[in-house]
Amino acid sequence: MAEGHTITIEQGTQHVRVVRDGQVLADSHRPLLLRETGCPVRYYIPAQDVRLDLLTPSDTHTHCPFKGTASYWSLPDAADLVWSYPEPKPGVAEIKDHLCFYDVDVL
Repeated sequence: MAEGHTITIEQGTQHVRVVRDGQVLADSHRPLLLRETGCPVRYYIPAQDVRLDLLTPSDTHTHCPFKGTASYWSLPDAADLVWSYPEPKPGVAEIKDHLCFYDVDVL
């Protein structure tokens, strides 16, 4: 990690849901909470708890020097709404097979 930059990941017990236009896209009681310097807390949801059948893979990829290369998924009216790190860097290996949404409701 860069000097002063930290990432921590912990197993959450919160109930998190992602709903868009009345459609539940994700519902989980086992999110990973990722805290990164300068960023809001992000909830990484196990792929098994995400309605992947409703999402379309995107051509978008971004690179984070701390987490690796992210892949994105979209809805017809929401481009790049969801991302994951298929091959995360060793320091954040726990987020493999988890997806993150921009908007999550913590219940």
